[in-house]
Amino acid sequence: MTEKELHLLGFDKEFIDEYEGDETYYYYYEIASGLSLISCSSEDVEDHMWYVEVFNTEPSIRFTEFGQLQGLINLLTSAVVKWVI
Repeated sequence: MTEKELHLLGFDKEFIDEYEGDETYYYYYEIASGLSLISCSSEDVEDHMWYVEVFNTEPSIRFTEFGQLQGLINLLTSAVVKWVI
């Protein structure tokens, strides 16, 4: 998927190290506490194509297609229980 598609899905851009002019970054999307999605770093992008993984899983769960990732995000965010105080 492209960087533009990550923006469309609502991912936040995070810089790994802003020191000495290094602009390595990745994208992050938190669905709920303990459940997040993270992209590869900008250094690992090949042919302008990004991938996204479910954060901190073994084995890795990886998405490369915009439509599949959009469906997953829609499904998970619609199931989040919102507490009313």
